[in-house]
Amino acid sequence: MPRIVIVGGGFAGVATAQALERAGRREPIAITLVNRQNFMLFTPMLPEAATGSIEARHILQPLRAALSGDTGLSGASSFELGEAVGVDLERRTVSTRHPLTHELKLIEYDELVLALGATDSAMGIPGVEKFTVPLKTIADAETLRDRVIGALEVAARTKDVLERDRLLRFVIVGGNFTGVELAGELQAFLRSTMRYYPSIDRTKVELVLLESSDKLLGHLPAKFGKYAASALVKRGARLLLGRAVSAVDPCGVELKDGARIESATVMWAAGEEPSSLAKQLGIKTNEHGAIETAGDFAVVGMPHVWALGDCAAVPRPGGGTYAPLAQNAIREGKLLASNIRARLRGKPTKNFRYQELGQMASLGDRRAVVELPGGGMLTGTLAWMVWRTYYLAQVPGWNQKTRVALDWTLAMAFPADMARMPLLDRNATSFENMHASRR
Repeated sequence: MPRIVIVGGGFAGVATAQALERAGRREPIAITLVNRQNFMLFTPMLPEAATGSIEARHILQPLRAALSGDTGLSGASSFELGEAVGVDLERRTVSTRHPLTHELKLIEYDELVLALGATDSAMGIPGVEKFTVPLKTIADAETLRDRVIGALEVAARTKDVLERDRLLRFVIVGGNFTGVELAGELQAFLRSTMRYYPSIDRTKVELVLLESSDKLLGHLPAKFGKYAASALVKRGARLLLGRAVSAVDPCGVELKDGARIESATVMWAAGEEPSSLAKQLGIKTNEHGAIETAGDFAVVGMPHVWALGDCAAVPRPGGGTYAPLAQNAIREGKLLASNIRARLRGKPTKNFRYQELGQMASLGDRRAVVELPGGGMLTGTLAWMVWRTYYLAQVPGWNQKTRVALDWTLAMAFPADMARMPLLDRNATSFENMHASRR
């Protein structure tokens, strides 16, 4: 029975495993999915999880539930909690380390799929990794929310005017989808919570969105970025376009033009890069850190190894590579499963060809912007309803879909939860420690 090992439990890896499971009902196949966490994170809803619009755990899909499980039937998948630490191409084995016990294990494969995803990129800017809060993981979402609430709590009692000013200024670096959606959600969150802080002048609360290019939502036509910018500014955000960050410290950010913005909470959404795990495994990557593949996802120069999703540079017909989008990753997974089965049967594989369906961004306050087929644009409340309907349909599992829908319903009827969970933020650069160091 052919053994397929998939490393990575994001959109691409899970889509591949599930497609192989369906195919395995007709032909014997053994599938093993390896991931460092036992869940898949539905990343498009992270900004809402960060502001409490939805419960963070409700956008997690346990991987053991997402797969059929090792039932002994052909086409069944097994899940291995572990992180890949080595690949032996001659013996066709993957070495994994268990994140809890640190035990090493060898997993044999006939075909290896790398769906390693992407990580945040500090872009070589000093202080980014140490003094900013990213939004890539569920822990990031919880930490970000606690930082914002912590800043309000301290600002509510401080007598230092300059310190209060710094605490009440929230900076988001990056005007991509994550940055814009986080800005919209954070605006709504701050507005709904200020009733609990009567000692704070709400006109002093400021949200600053920094973007190094001259427009927001750079992957979309300019009109989309203009609409997003207008919607955020109307609700009080300050946009600084064409302004690049040169350094970050505990008290704010320095800009390349010499200006400085004081802030106790700097959030990083300026970019990401393919996972560095590929290099650690000894796999050749391009200048951007992505694994080079052929059009059918086969890794160049590495037989029986495939790559897809955010970690791979999958060529587009006519030049360039496919964008690191969830919709691309899901469809790549379906074709890759078909290509693997074709390779096992000695038949030709197919190159990936896909026209993106369009993209969308939530702007908070029941507003969104949606790209329609043909370049049309939908905005406002109707776009927000389209955004929610589409992404609710994409949430994996009826259990999670129901919970997210209930969260949305309750959020419309009740104010945001203001409880902090500081145990999530106890490292050397936690809000408490950084604030204490400035005193």
